[in-house]
Amino acid sequence: MSRIGKLPIALPPGVRAQVDGRRIRVEGPRGALDWGFPRRVDIAVDEAQIRITRRRDDKPSRAEHGLVRALVHNMVAGVTQGFVRKLEIVGLGYQARVQGQKLVLQIGFSHPVEIDIPAGLEVVCPDPTHITVTGIDKQRVGQLAADIRRVRKPEPYKGKGIRFEGEFVRRKAGKAFVGGGG
Repeated sequence: MSRIGKLPIALPPGVRAQVDGRRIRVEGPRGALDWGFPRRVDIAVDEAQIRITRRRDDKPSRAEHGLVRALVHNMVAGVTQGFVRKLEIVGLGYQARVQGQKLVLQIGFSHPVEIDIPAGLEVVCPDPTHITVTGIDKQRVGQLAADIRRVRKPEPYKGKGIRFEGEFVRRKAGKAFVGGGG
């Protein structure tokens, strides 16, 4: 049996889970999430915990067992604590700001880059070189952070660009003068 999949998911106080057919809905203090789970697994909910079991013991079922458990656990964590991804901007004159429902990036292009902020996610710029993305859905938070980073990935020579907080950027040496004459 899957070592991850067999672990029950504890429901904290104030969190309710409900299974309706092939969909699970988790409600908590930060909001509600709804997800349709695959047919190879079953989800049982009682007052204090959620259990995931698989119907058969074939390879695809074993693969989905731990995955479904992890995704449901992320739903419970999202409606209780939420998820945060922090990005930092490195580069002279590079900056970010939030205007209404758009994130505006000045990152060395001839024009500002505007990224729409999806509903259900919150983007904050505590200062011009830091961006914080928060929300209850881990996948959507991570996807928006990846989309922001993709606008100007950190380059290996000077390290300029948008990177995740704490991300290590391997630096390369620039051109070396060999000398010689002719």
